Formats: sequence, structure tokens, C-alpha cells
Amino acid sequence: MSETDEKEEMSEEERAMMDEWGAMAGDDDDGGAAEVVADSDAVPAFDGDGEEGDDGESNARILNQDEIDSLLGFDDDGGGGEASGVMALINSAMVNYERLPMLDIVFDRLVRLMSTSLRNLTSDNVEVSLDQVSTVRFGDYMNSIPLPAMISVFKAEEWDDNGLFVTDSALIYSIVDVLLGGRKGTPAVRVEGRPYTTIESKLVEKMVQVGLGDLSSAFDPLSPVSFTLDRMETNPRFATITQGGNACVLARLRVDMGDRGGRVEILIPYATLEPIRELLLQMFMGEKFGRDSIWETHLTHELYKTDVQLQAILGEVFLPLGEILNWKVGSNVMFSTTTNDELELRCGDFPMFKGPVGQKQDSIAVRIEKYIPPEEKDER
Repeated sequence: MSETDEKEEMSEEERAMMDEWGAMAGDDDDGGAAEVVADSDAVPAFDGDGEEGDDGESNARILNQDEIDSLLGFDDDGGGGEASGVMALINSAMVNYERLPMLDIVFDRLVRLMSTSLRNLTSDNVEVSLDQVSTVRFGDYMNSIPLPAMISVFKAEEWDDNGLFVTDSALIYSIVDVLLGGRKGTPAVRVEGRPYTTIESKLVEKMVQVGLGDLSSAFDPLSPVSFTLDRMETNPRFATITQGGNACVLARLRVDMGDRGGRVEILIPYATLEPIRELLLQMFMGEKFGRDSIWETHLTHELYKTDVQLQAILGEVFLPLGEILNWKVGSNVMFSTTTNDELELRCGDFPMFKGPVGQKQDSIAVRIEKYIPPEEKDER
């Protein structure tokens, strides 16, 4: 093969590659890749050596206003639709409020009380367990309630505020089945797509009243309160008790009755718990007062038996140390105390009482007439 034929063959190969690259470039142009390139004013030009143009700016793509709004989570019309992007990250953050340690003890007590009460109500083996105690926004929780459900609005009489006692559909049918004599080991029959009947509502209302009574008993050691059922709703829109952005405490309870059961959720707004907020901040019972009544009584009883020595100061005189060193046996020390002066009684170095001196049954006696308050220490 001569050099001329080889050059012609290479030229044909090069032409084939150039045709293929041209076809690929045409496909990219059809796919909208040209949208990335802005006009000549927005994107600076580069020379053939890969250096920046005369204006010195880098070759960067500039976002338009629609893309910025999409990133920040705003709607096209500027309205308050569903947030996305940065705004979604901000709004999806958990509601962080101060922890109330005593609430855990209250709900643990509620679990024990409800287990006993529901066993007596259903005459069945009922187990109540506490799944979680968390903090949520009221609006977020109302949007997350799985329907159908029975939403009971109760009122705290002493706190003059409301809360929610939510019973899910599975527990409603389980309670109805148990109270109406359903066979054990058979799951409750659920008929979806219809409102709850009057009989079902009354049976659930009985269970809710038992639960609210136990909740009142659980709060009694901390602060006496009466929870009374106000109304029962099936639509969350009609069970609004506070603003959507307000923080609430949510306790999720699991009720098991053999093969049947469901969930109970108790929602109490922070505004409802505000009257006893200081009590709920304690780590244990009695922390606020700093004492235990049993130990207080015991220590008080023992302190009354303690012996205390009181010294009656007949007189005092201040002398130089050199004069005291010259004292000998038989030296006289003169005091300025008279029989009409009041003597001072001291406990250790602390003055306690004052009173006149006298005699009773061949003994010198002091009658206490004045109490000497302790001196305030200078904190400087």
C-alpha cells in the first residue's frame, strides 16, 4: 500500500469519526443542552487558550429567579403552598422544648392504673404499655391522625384548659367486640367507610372516661386535677383546642387484649401544663421543697432531744496581754457588772438571750426576757 492510499484511508476514517461526533452534537442540541448556555452578556467569553475573557469573570451559570424560588421553597405564585428545599429543612425541624422529667413518672403511673382499670372494665387480660413521650406541634399532629379515629376533647378543671384523648380505629372495634361478648382469639371485624354508631360511641366513651379518671389519679401526687370529657369528635377540624404552631406533649400508649388491641394517644398542650410547670421540672418528688416530710419529722423529733449548753456571762473585761502575764495567785480582777444588769446567755460563741439575774432554791438563776437575733454576716 502506497503512502497516497494510506492517506486516503486515514482521511476516510477521520471523516467517519467527524460525522459521528457531529451526529452526537446534534442530539445534544435537540435535548436542550443549549439551555445551559446563557446569552453573551451573562456568560463571559473565553479565548482559544482556555483563559478568561477581557472582563476577568469566571465562566459560571447564573440562576434565574424561578430557580432561586424553587430552591428556597417558594411557589411560583409567591403563595404559601407546601414548602420544599431550604424552607422544608427549616420547618421540618423537631420542636425542641424544655424537658419535663416528672411527666415520665406520671405516664408510668398512668400505665399501671389503666391496666388495672381496663381489666376490670372488660373482664379480660389487658396489657397497657407506654411507647413514647414526645413533643409535637399541634397542627402537625392533627394532620397525622390516621382516620377513622375517635378524638375525645377533655378539660382540666383546675387548670382551665383542654387536651385530647385519641383512640384509633383498631382499639375502637376491639373494645366494642370485647364489651359485647366477642369470642376470644378472633380479631375484631372492622367495617370501614361508615360513621361510628351510637352504641360504639357510648362504649368508647365509657373507656375514655375510665382513662381520664386514671389520668387524674396519675397527676394527684403531683397536683390534684380533674379531667372531664367535654365532647367526642371524628373530624380533626372540630377538635381544635389550640393554635397549629403551639407545642404539645404527646404520649403514645399501646393497649393489648390478647390478639386484639390498638393505640391510645394523649395530647396535652404546654399551655395546659403551665400551672404546674415548676413541679414538672423536678427530677423527683419533693425536689422543689428540698425536704422529705418523713425525714423532716424524724429529724425534728430527734433535735428536740439534743442537749444544748448555755453559758451565762457574769461579766467581761478587756485587758492587755502584758497585765495578764503579771497575774499571780491572789490577784484581783474587777468587773463593772452590778446586780441590776442583765446577763447574756451564749451557746458557744453565739449570743442567744438576755435577762436579769436572781436566785432560786440556793442557785443563781437568769430569767430570759430578750432574744438576741443573729448578726448578719458581711458578704463582701
